[in-house]
Amino acid sequence: LADCAAQAGWDDDTVVVNLQGDEPFAPAAGIRAVAETLVASGAPMSTLATAIADAEQLFDPNTVKLVRAANGDALYFSRAPIPWARDAFARDLDALPADGPWLRHIGIYGYRAGFLKQFAALPPSPLERIESLEQLRALEAGHRIAVALTPAPFPPGIDTPEDLERAERHLAAQRAGG
Repeated sequence: LADCAAQAGWDDDTVVVNLQGDEPFAPAAGIRAVAETLVASGAPMSTLATAIADAEQLFDPNTVKLVRAANGDALYFSRAPIPWARDAFARDLDALPADGPWLRHIGIYGYRAGFLKQFAALPPSPLERIESLEQLRALEAGHRIAVALTPAPFPPGIDTPEDLERAERHLAAQRAGG
């Protein structure tokens, strides 16, 4: 993406939205929200999240979770269940406590073109290597990532062979008019 921005000669303030291939059913409202959040926040990077529906999703390592600060910036991303509801989960791992702020990260990013050059020049960080999540490179280097909550329902991404089968069924149903 940084190479594209450089080859195209985009100004450093140009807003670039990268919808990753594992989110083929992304609604347009979510894509707009990422761009709008980037502009409104002044952060060099933005992304999107939605509420986690159930404990199974929270404990799934293929579902990336995130925690936000009060201002909406990302504090951390993980494949592990975060935040950890110590007392509630000590009693029951099969249900989400009602008052939790559990969020699923959605694989869509907004960047300022100038930041793409900086980001691409950063070496992989220790946390990035541990979690296999490239956005941790930006956080670990001290850069803000503004996080918008999706304004529309956001279908699950495709991270596993089972997810691909579900997506193929969804497409087949759409083609059949259902």
